[in-house]
Formats: sequence, C-alpha cells, structure tokens
Amino acid sequence: MAGAALETERTTTSSDDESPVEEVRLTVSNEDDPSLPVWTFRTWFLGLVSCVLLSFLNTFFQYRTEPLVISMISVQVGTLPIGRFMARALPTTTFRIPGFGNRQFSLNPGPFNMKEHVLISIFANAGAGFGSGAAYAISIVDIIRAFYHRKISFFASWILVITTQVLGYGWAGILRKYVVDPAHMWWPSSLVQVSLFRALHDKDNRRMSRGKFFLIALICSFSWYIIPGYLFPTLSTISWICWAFPKSVTAQQIGSGMSGLGLGSFSLDWSAIASYLGSPLISPFFAIVNVAAGYFLILYVLVPVSYWGVNLYDAKNFPIFSSHLFNAQGHKYNVSAIVDDKFQLDIPAYEKQGHIHLSVFFALTYGIGFAAIVSTLTHVALFNGRDIYMQFRASYSGKEDIHTRLMRKYKDIPNWWFYVMLAVSLILSLALCIFMNDQIQMPWWGLIFAAGLALTFTLPVSIITATTNQSPGLNIITEYIMGVMLPGRPIANVCFKTYGYISMAQAVSFLSDFKLGHYMKIPPRSMFIVQCIGTIIAGTINLGVAWWLLNTVENICQDELLPPNSPWKCPGDRVFFDASVIWGLVGPKRIFGSLGNYSALNWFFLVGALGPLLVWLLQKAFPNQKWISLINLPVLLGATAAMPPATSVNFTCWIVVGTIFNYFIFKYRKRWWQRYNYVLSAALDAGLAFMGVLLYFSLTMDDISISWWGVDSGERCELATCPTAKGILADGCPGS
Repeated sequence: MAGAALETERTTTSSDDESPVEEVRLTVSNEDDPSLPVWTFRTWFLGLVSCVLLSFLNTFFQYRTEPLVISMISVQVGTLPIGRFMARALPTTTFRIPGFGNRQFSLNPGPFNMKEHVLISIFANAGAGFGSGAAYAISIVDIIRAFYHRKISFFASWILVITTQVLGYGWAGILRKYVVDPAHMWWPSSLVQVSLFRALHDKDNRRMSRGKFFLIALICSFSWYIIPGYLFPTLSTISWICWAFPKSVTAQQIGSGMSGLGLGSFSLDWSAIASYLGSPLISPFFAIVNVAAGYFLILYVLVPVSYWGVNLYDAKNFPIFSSHLFNAQGHKYNVSAIVDDKFQLDIPAYEKQGHIHLSVFFALTYGIGFAAIVSTLTHVALFNGRDIYMQFRASYSGKEDIHTRLMRKYKDIPNWWFYVMLAVSLILSLALCIFMNDQIQMPWWGLIFAAGLALTFTLPVSIITATTNQSPGLNIITEYIMGVMLPGRPIANVCFKTYGYISMAQAVSFLSDFKLGHYMKIPPRSMFIVQCIGTIIAGTINLGVAWWLLNTVENICQDELLPPNSPWKCPGDRVFFDASVIWGLVGPKRIFGSLGNYSALNWFFLVGALGPLLVWLLQKAFPNQKWISLINLPVLLGATAAMPPATSVNFTCWIVVGTIFNYFIFKYRKRWWQRYNYVLSAALDAGLAFMGVLLYFSLTMDDISISWWGVDSGERCELATCPTAKGILADGCPGS
C-alpha cells in the first residue's frame, strides 16, 4: 500500500551471491523492493498511450523516403517526467474493487517508481516493431497492394500480422529456463537499458536536469525539422560533387549520396542520419568502427573495381547503385508482365522478357549476405564455441546468482499459458493458409516447416545473442529454401520467410525483454501480459495505419509515378518486393542457379565459411598481434546489409556523428556523455517524429507546397542513375 514502510531485500556479502559476469556486477543492482506497486493506473495509461503512439509513428515513417524508427529509449526518457507529474497531480484516494475482496485501488499509489517505468517501456517496445519499426508482415500487405496491385482482405492481413508477431512467443517462454534464468546468459544489450533506467532514476538536483535537457533538445529538433522536412528538402542530401559537375555521369555516380558512392555527400537531416541504422549516439564505438571498415571496403574498393575495373555482370549496362530490377537493355524490368492470372510466374512471358539483371551493388549485396550468414555461424563456433558450451553447461550445474534468487519471490508463469498461445497462433495461421490460400499462396505444410525451422534455430540463436550480442538472421536462408521448393509464388515465399524468420526473431526479442525484466525484478506474469497485449495492440495499429496510407496516398511506393521529391517512395518495401520477385516469383534457380546470370555468387557461401577460419588460424599463428583478434568478419560483411534501401549518405553521416559522440565526446567529455547522450538521442528522434506527423496532417494531406530551388532541385544527381555502356540508352541520360 502507498505510504507503507518499504522493506528492501539486500544481498549478503558472500561472493557466491554475485553474478559471474563482470559487466552484470558493475551494472545491475543486487537489491529489490517487492512492495513497489507495478500494476498502477500510470503503468496502464502511459504504457497504452506509448504503445499506440510508437505503433502509429513507426508505421507512418516506414513509408517515407527517409524512414525513422522511434525506439524504446524515446519512451524511457519521455515518460519519466510525465510519470512524475502524474504522481504529483493525481488524487491519492483509494477505492475498493468489487469482487476482489479487500483489494483496494488508487490512481496514485505513491511516487513514480522504476518498475512502473520498465513495464511502460516494454509495453511501448511492442510498438517499436522489428527492424523496420512496424510489424514485418506489413511489408507483405504493401507489396500485394502497392506493387503487385492485387487484393488481400483486412481480416487476412490482420491474422497474418498478429500470428507472425506472437507465434514465437509460444516456444520462447518454455525456453526461458535455458537463456533467461542462468547467470551466464547475460544478454549484453539489456545492460544498456538497465544502465539508462538507473541513470534516469538517480536523484538529479543539478540546474540542467535530464528532463529539462530532454525538453530543450526536443523543441530544437521539432523546430529544425520543418526546414529539411518541408522548407528546404535539399538539406536532406547535399551532394556537392554533383553540383560541381552537372554534366558528368561518372562524377555524379561518385558523388551522389542517394544513387551513387556518396563521396563527400552529407546531410543536415536527422532522419537521414538515423533512419536505417538507428541512432548513432547509441551504438558503441567499437561497433561503429567495424561497420565503417566494412562499409568503406565494400563501397569504395569492391564496387568501384567491379564496376569500372572488370565490368562485372555487365555492370555498366545498369546504374551503379540501385535496388531496381532490369532487363538486358538496362530498362526497368516489367514484373507485372510475367505474373499470370493465378498470381504465379508466366514462364512463356518470362522467357520473352529475358533474364532479370541487378545493379552491381545489389548483386554483390546478395553475395556478401550469403557470406555474412555463414561467417556468423563459423565465427561464433571458432571464437565463442567453447565459451558458449561451457556457459550452457553452467546453466544446469551452476549455482543461482542473486538475481535469479530474488526473482523466486514472484509467481512464475505457468507453462500452459505458453502452450495455449502457441496452439491458438498455429490454429489461426493454419486457418489462414487453408481457407484464405488464394490471398497468401502458402500451403499448410509450408507453415509447419517454417515454424519448425524457427523453433529449431531459436535456442542456438538465443544463446549466441545472450553471450556474444550477435544475432544471426534467417531471412536469406528461408527465402532460398522456399524459392527452391515452391518457385513461381512470390507471396508464398515472403510469407514463409516471415513465419520462419520473424517468429524466431520475435522469440529472441521476447526473451531479451524477459532478461531486462529479470535484471529489474519485474514480476514475470506482469511481463507476459504486457508483452502479449502490447504486441496485439501494436500489430493492429500497424495494419490500420498501413491500410489508411495505402488507401489515401496516391501512387504510394510507385517510384515511376511519384514526383522526384515525394516522401512516399517506400524504399524498404521496394527491396522487399524485389526480393519477392527474385526468390519467389522467378526463383533462385533462374537467378542464382544454373539457369541464371549470378550462379557465381554462391561461392560467397564458401568465402563466409572459410573467412573466419583464416582469421582464427592467423590469431593462433601470431598470438602477439592483438589487432588480428579484432577482425570480426560477420560485422564487416554485414556492414552494408541495410543497403539498399539505405544509401551512402545514411552510412557516411551515421559513422561521422557516431564517432563524434561515442569517441571524442565519450573520451574527452565523459561526464556530459554519461548524463545527456541517451537523452539527446531520444529527444532528436521524438522531435523529428512529432514535426513529421504535424507536417503531414497540416500541409502534405492538403497538398500545400512551396516551389523554389531548395525544394524542386532535389539532390541534383539525376545522371548518377545512368548506365555508361555504349549503346545502352536511358531517359534523361547522355546519348538518349
């Protein structure tokens, strides 16, 4: 009850109570107060509002040319002053709840506490989606309606979105005892959240409190975004080399930040900086260095050599950087012409159209993606295999640490809750596959296979993530498998990928949140309820916003029908659509197999398998060369995984800003960094998001625009998309 004396359980002085992981000992408190109220009006109100708001904003910005993902950190920082205000303003009157005996309820049970704050943030995190910011299955709805121009009902879409989001929760909960309870499974990413929660709840009597700093930075971000977002969009991508050489195709290929290598290009728009890789203020410097190394090697060594040096795959017939599909003459491939009435591949029409061709960068991206997936498994086996095995054994034989013992005070979640969730999700998914197969194409056995694949990988991927902070993805593997088994069906392919890949990714995310709750001593049943309700609400909002935009924004996602500066080009969905054509409609045999042009890219699987072995052997041969152990091929090879749709200007700015804050400011102004770095990141995201939505509802919806050089000229790198091979003509290019 509010006002009662709070008894805090503290650890003993025995070293056996401490976590065996040093990072956990330094970050997580060994104290708990079981009497703190958790299910409060503030928790429900702020949690629901935050979940709805993040679901709306993240879906809305997913369609933008420069998408933005509003993360859980924005809610962590933003809800703190609101929660404290509610603790001061709400009445403390208690009410008796009918039917609950002597149970009493109050709108204000006392000070706003950390456990409420954690639950609110996890509630909201369901609205942050996975990867793109919204539920992954939303992209299936987008490509069916906006790219293939076919129909799918709202009900079928809703079942698809919700089941792909919660299916993995069913088996994830059963795996908690292996990857959440053991002290050796420490989930490094959770420690970032723990650190921020503790920093925000420390007493702050300074003149510039974190709350005040957040408000000032939010107002600045909100005010600034009207300039690149509406008044002066050219500031989003400043490619000065294109301006200096307006008639040179090669110069614009080198200088364009959107369609080229982006040498010297930069942005004054936070959405361009944080749109694909997340906020650079959050990523640790060692990760930024690894990404930068891979980015520069791939974009400034491999691509130029492939394009200008050896003309790999007739690279000069196509743009140097593009996610579009082309025919042999360098024109955009007419995908609609090879889809028959049954929404499958029309083979005679495909043979008439000819093979699909990719830009050299897009082709290399797939090859590097093959290598990155395999190298992740090889790298972890060689460099972390023994540690993972010992840690997994310790999960059975090791003593419970203080955190696991403190969590024994709370009622655990019955396993039947997870069984019911798994059964309901599977039944709904099977009903979708059987009774609405004409809309999603995937047979019932494809669902069972995808679920089995995801279940098989959830435990090893969870162990890898919990101990190394690396999380291998199954997207390319699932696409490849389904493309071989059931070619010619694009929607079946993306549905199989989503059920196989995202249900596993959601399971890992579910377990990660549970570890955060474990460290923060949140009752497990509260965690379960919040995650499930939040995911269902978020998925419903995601679909509602997507449906609204698809019905109201004319020509949304259709590059060829939109003006050059349109914000509705859906770059993520464009890549998702191209993947559905490559892996599903045409199939890997006709592109990466003996019938295709890109069969040599399969050698990248071998490169990915042997690369980490070479590094491991070099490390053993030269143990005194410490720099060899810093070579992380999965990170290097996966550096450009977001490209396309991410562009060079996104990466360059992200690397520069991240280096400034997480190297120079961290090194020379550490106390400022410790107090304000995460707060600044959250404020920049939130201010931009609010202004972006305001601009849309007040100006864009009513087609209110201005016309001047800073709006109409765009990046001014139109020639960057031109082919350079002789005899290949394209509209707007020299010689056409």
